[in-house]
Amino acid sequence: MASVGRHFMLTSEQDDQLLKAADDAARLAVVERLGKAVDDENSLVTGGAWDAIHRCLTDGTLNLDGGDDPLAHAVLGGRHLCESDHSFISHLTAQQVAATATALDGLDKDWLLSRYRKLTSTDYDGPYDSDDFIATWDNLTNLRGFLQRAATARRAVIFTVDFD
Repeated sequence: MASVGRHFMLTSEQDDQLLKAADDAARLAVVERLGKAVDDENSLVTGGAWDAIHRCLTDGTLNLDGGDDPLAHAVLGGRHLCESDHSFISHLTAQQVAATATALDGLDKDWLLSRYRKLTSTDYDGPYDSDDFIATWDNLTNLRGFLQRAATARRAVIFTVDFD
């Protein structure tokens, strides 16, 4: 999938703004401002790897209800704030972030590889090769560290993706 995924750590003020936004357009405007204001320490770009990461952590699909929490929360899980043809925003509370970070902590490369190999029986349209697996592993490792930092800071996190 060509769409670029990005996670943001939210301050309590940013969290309030996003949750109080009246509609999708207002929530997307908040996310656009976040993209301009948030530094690299408080955001993480997973590129297109978000797709394979979510599938590996869940039931192999992009189904929003597929898989078990808290692993299913890492990318597309949590509260869905915007689900349009062009954009998606999911929100994790600080408590969900902490649970997800803990669940990710125990995963290793062999576990991920066994899940990644099962993607051949799904509708995954990524390149499905060794480079794609390495990108998936590297991005999952980065996501784990990002969520651990957010959990330590007791911050909510959103995941966003804009579809081409």
